[in-house]
Amino acid sequence: MELVIDIPKKEYESFVEKSPYGHFMQSYYFGQIRKWKNFIPHYVGLRDNKKLVCVALLLEKKLLAGYSYYYCPRGYVIDFNNHDLVKEFTSKLKDFARKNKSIFIKIDPAIKLHDLDPEGNVIGNDNSSIVNYLKSIGYKHLGYNLGFEREQPRFTFRIDLDKPFDEVYSNMHPTTRKILNKGNQFDLDVYKGTINDIEDFYVTMSDTSKREGILQAPIEYYRTFYKVFNDVGMSDLYIVKANIKKVEDSFNNKIKEVKNTIETLNDKVVRNKDREKNQNKINDLEKQLDKLNNILNNLNNIKEKELVLSSIITVKYGDKVWTVHGGNNSKLMELNGNYLCYYSIMRDAHEEGYKCMDCFGTCGYANPDKSNPIYGIHSFKKRLGGEYTEFIGEFDLITNKFMYFVFKTLIPIYRKIKRKKKKKGED
Repeated sequence: MELVIDIPKKEYESFVEKSPYGHFMQSYYFGQIRKWKNFIPHYVGLRDNKKLVCVALLLEKKLLAGYSYYYCPRGYVIDFNNHDLVKEFTSKLKDFARKNKSIFIKIDPAIKLHDLDPEGNVIGNDNSSIVNYLKSIGYKHLGYNLGFEREQPRFTFRIDLDKPFDEVYSNMHPTTRKILNKGNQFDLDVYKGTINDIEDFYVTMSDTSKREGILQAPIEYYRTFYKVFNDVGMSDLYIVKANIKKVEDSFNNKIKEVKNTIETLNDKVVRNKDREKNQNKINDLEKQLDKLNNILNNLNNIKEKELVLSSIITVKYGDKVWTVHGGNNSKLMELNGNYLCYYSIMRDAHEEGYKCMDCFGTCGYANPDKSNPIYGIHSFKKRLGGEYTEFIGEFDLITNKFMYFVFKTLIPIYRKIKRKKKKKGED
């Protein structure tokens, strides 16, 4: 078999999109997007009798002195159970990397390690043999991390859309269904935006990044990400926006209804009609009234006429939809704009014939402590009813042992010292 360098766009993209092992991060277009972060995309693969049998997007990152490394996000696009093919591809990629002074190739395949229940217990489908085989042919496994310390999250939630939507809906947590059953009670605007809405998207992205301690890129990266994928029909931007005046009117009406109900029940209590039962109802309604008044006070303090509550950039590829980038405003979270946003994505994806919605990352702590910054994101995604999915992890194929040691050991120490000096004003 022959290693092919720089596979033509049409041929490469056709292979990845149709492959059962394809992923949007291995698409031709993702390679173009990563140029923004100074990666050089290489579209490589193996041909057998002029036919492609596997491919990989290798993102090259230049280092000092002409060295580099390659990152193959969620790749390769190959049947990892075909050991002969994996071994040959690996051998040829090592030769290719060495010729180009690359010190390692990093991969993090989107392959399930095993099936999990919602609480993180292993219930079957063990793929540890793939991990062991990769290690046996020279890949260094970087462990089973639980957080976001690697290039990509090792855990996610995947929602099966390949069934009637009523069944998809019924798999959601009762709390989620209770919220969605109320419908759009605050008359929020839920719509697909355009490139002109990226600034609104960035408001929620920034807010969530600060709140959850998640890294974010500059706005131009998200603008590029959306445009490249949207131009070829692979991305949507979902926006949930509140008209503050409309929401205030909704709350005033609701407060009026609750007050009228309390007044009616008080009258019954005075007349000794189901006194204890009605008094309990009054107590519950008064708590509800306090909550409504607090939210109304918050609304009165908002200066904007409109407020973006939630927004998400999706990617549609193969038979899946990913909710890749997004966030929620810290203000008016009580309106549950995020639930409406995800519900709209899920409903649209089902109607468009996609078989799976990937919520694009969570932690490996099945029940994280509330002090964990990721607690809110994990709990929310878990309530959508998807399968708790664990991938096999990250691997480095080392092609220059000495320079790999320098890159992984000495350079981080140097950067740490440099950061400390900057803080002390010594630079």
